[in-house]
Amino acid sequence: MTEKSEMSGSDGGTDGAEIVVSAAWLADRLKEPTVRVVDVRDAWEYDAMGHVPGAVNVPFDAFRDREGPDLGTLPGAAAFTDLLGDAGIARSDTIVAYDDTNGVFAARFLVTALVYGFEDVHLLNGDFSAWKHDHPVDGDPVERDPVTVEPRRVDGPESPILEHDAVVELLESPAADVVFLDTRDAEEYAAGHLPGAVRFDWTEAVDPDTRGFRSPDVLRKRFAERGITPDRPVVLYCNTARRLSHTYVALRWIGVDDVHIYEGSLTEWRDHGRDLVAEE
Repeated sequence: MTEKSEMSGSDGGTDGAEIVVSAAWLADRLKEPTVRVVDVRDAWEYDAMGHVPGAVNVPFDAFRDREGPDLGTLPGAAAFTDLLGDAGIARSDTIVAYDDTNGVFAARFLVTALVYGFEDVHLLNGDFSAWKHDHPVDGDPVERDPVTVEPRRVDGPESPILEHDAVVELLESPAADVVFLDTRDAEEYAAGHLPGAVRFDWTEAVDPDTRGFRSPDVLRKRFAERGITPDRPVVLYCNTARRLSHTYVALRWIGVDDVHIYEGSLTEWRDHGRDLVAEE
């Protein structure tokens, strides 16, 4: 995977422009029978603070498994499809995920869903705090009839993820013209980052007033300052593939489609004994 054309396609699912949806968009569709809202907060938050009407609770820790059969913290196709099937979510459903942490945990759910072949997936722009400011919440737990979902994993160029060997190959192939983007904070980046990587702290994409994403125009400008434009492929990493998920969604939303994530991130990189570049 050393050529730009081999990286393109990112995933076969939701169009980038539709990957982020507004609270108004969701409010207008809550009663549609195939819309499934997923709350990824802890169960106690879901129970004690209320939730978006109709939302089922799929806590973050339920789909993040360091011991799973897939690399990084992916739980494996069977475990993830069983989890969603138990929550009454079918592959044909429209899925909208949210959290109460600026969308970073919900973005991880979204990326995981894409890896396992759920195509119609979206992130609520603004988190639960933003939703409840203008919309009603429900305090009763939601349980839906389970459905059977066949396990599937998207591999190859259509997958949003890259494995260790592909990352090494791209780093050693300048002709690929790939931007490696570190989504951690400045201190972590200075302590050690991938050779040639530029930094974009995932929180730079967050509007502190709305708790959602900054406007597309602002995001395009900030990413362009790092050399990221729609014509260049991008590989994202952090430490454990959580923070990069938020940046993945931001990039897809503004029209950067040739974007992948290094799922193992620096945890795996260090496990392989690979060198990092530190700054004095």
